[in-house]
Amino acid sequence: MTETTPSHPIPNLLRRMPYGFYALGSQHNGDRNVMVFNWITQVSFEPQLLAIGLQTSAHSYGLVAASRKLAISLFLAEDSELIKPFTKSRAKNPDKMNDAKVFAAPLSAAPVVSGAAGYLEGEVTQIVETGGDHNIVIAKVIGGEVLKLGEAKDSLSLVGLGWSYAG
Repeated sequence: MTETTPSHPIPNLLRRMPYGFYALGSQHNGDRNVMVFNWITQVSFEPQLLAIGLQTSAHSYGLVAASRKLAISLFLAEDSELIKPFTKSRAKNPDKMNDAKVFAAPLSAAPVVSGAAGYLEGEVTQIVETGGDHNIVIAKVIGGEVLKLGEAKDSLSLVGLGWSYAG
């Protein structure tokens, strides 16, 4: 090991994997929530499926598991201020949805952050229990809308924010 080699290589390498930064909207029986997250990827073209790593202790996890619906708000890098109201958990900020600037997605009724560059709506097809602190939610894309023009390179990312959620 050299002076520049990390003493804990696995967490170091996991933190090198780049992630976008998104908001997950969920609702069930009038209870709404929006949380920020980054563990998501497309896992199928036909049907279009997303895999989302969702913390089992998160309030949104229970809402998604119960309603089987969700909405993913996507952001441009320049819109990073839009996510700030949603960075604290529901347990730490139980009233965060009271004044939240959101609208209901048309197919899922899940909240979408106002000002987002776009959103995808999903219907949960499967929840994979991993045995870890996050389970994998598989969702079929059932709708979406582009609200601001942009490309992948323009998207909000953890690297762009100087943040990390890995390791």
